[in-house]
Amino acid sequence: MRTPEDGAQEIRQAKEMGFRGVMMPGNPGVEDYNSSVYDRVFATAVECDMPLSFHILTGNSDHLRVPIRGPRINGFLTILRGCQDVMGTFIFGGVFDRHPDLKVICVEADAGWVPHYMYRMDHAYKRHRYWMKAPPLKRLPSEYFRDNIYVTFEDDWVAFQMKDMCNVRRLMWANDFPHSDSTWPLSQAMLEEHTKNLTEQERDWICHDNLAELYKITI
Repeated sequence: MRTPEDGAQEIRQAKEMGFRGVMMPGNPGVEDYNSSVYDRVFATAVECDMPLSFHILTGNSDHLRVPIRGPRINGFLTILRGCQDVMGTFIFGGVFDRHPDLKVICVEADAGWVPHYMYRMDHAYKRHRYWMKAPPLKRLPSEYFRDNIYVTFEDDWVAFQMKDMCNVRRLMWANDFPHSDSTWPLSQAMLEEHTKNLTEQERDWICHDNLAELYKITI
């Protein structure tokens, strides 16, 4: 994402090569993602039906090498922040008002936090948007998150319990093999425990159907 022109061109090239989506850098090269200079990029993503993925540890401020308070392992709890910041930038920046069919994926950043984040965004918008100079939105922030943003997660028991407080059709389980945070080789046992309170339909949605629908994969 050196420039909006480069970004739009690469999305088209990826589409022509047969890819189903693209992974985005946490920080673009010109302005931040709420800027209208990226409207051509988002319009291209919608036109090509290419969901945009933002992964943890790809932004300038959400890396384990930045100064961390307390023991280094405390930083493990902060690596979700970069993805959260990107989601807020899109929502409060009015990107989904300008591109209502844009699909964005928050990758490997857990999902149990989503209901509270949606609530917190609504609270901020209702109570503080005037003195904090937030641009007007057509809908509440939580509604954009519910409709336009997908989240992937691995070992997140809370996500399965909170599925009714967000959008179960936007939750996508992954195992992150072969990284250190992977659920492998215990994935099946973990899923059996974590999904035991879900209906068969809900399990199917979260474990494979939502992703297959998003990327148009036949299963």
